[in-house]
Amino acid sequence: MVGLTASDVPPTMAVKIFSAGVAACVADVITFPLDTAKVRLQIQGECQTSSAIKYKGVLGTITTLAKTEGPLKLYSGLPAGLQRQISFASLRIGLYDTVQEFFSTGKERTTPNLTRNVIINCTEIVTYDLMKEALVKNKLLSDDLRCHFVSALIAGLCTTVLSSPVDVVKTRFVNSPPGQYTSVPNCAMTMLTKEGPLAFFKGFVPSFLRLGSWNVIMFVCFEQLKRELMKSGRTMDCAT
Repeated sequence: MVGLTASDVPPTMAVKIFSAGVAACVADVITFPLDTAKVRLQIQGECQTSSAIKYKGVLGTITTLAKTEGPLKLYSGLPAGLQRQISFASLRIGLYDTVQEFFSTGKERTTPNLTRNVIINCTEIVTYDLMKEALVKNKLLSDDLRCHFVSALIAGLCTTVLSSPVDVVKTRFVNSPPGQYTSVPNCAMTMLTKEGPLAFFKGFVPSFLRLGSWNVIMFVCFEQLKRELMKSGRTMDCAT
């Protein structure tokens, strides 16, 4: 009797959660400077002093930060980010397939930062899954590295488009001096009336570079880790 290959055996929940946590941490370490640059570009202009540093472009912002505040400033907040990925991304990504299977079997129905997280999490995971399924089902690509790369990149673009307005408002509101905005809606309306609709997409390029590259690294690592762990598991089973 021919045994199942590693790709035929569905990964266990533990393998999915572990793979998702490791992949998310790897992606965070690599793309964190882009997130720092994105925040600096989004809040640029809030400080009206003439001595305020002017940032130009993603690479210009990263270079200026490294020169004026030191290279380590690009990774300010990384430990907290890694803790978040280990505790949060490992579950939201690792449990996605399990939750999807639960709903597909017929058991259906049941602050700015929260809104942003909901948009990003729902969009990136669902878009990635739908894109991968469509590419494989229509035989445009096989379920391999290229398919994972394309699906993750498209997921990153869709996520950036949908989350950018909320992300900009959140960043402006959190980094504003006390009393500048009375509430989050007031911050959004002030931006709209004074700067126009395009203000909600300020820093779009660094946001896409951050989310797009994060999704590509995370999902590619996640898929490869799942397969390698399943191969290792089957090898150990055969050995015993």
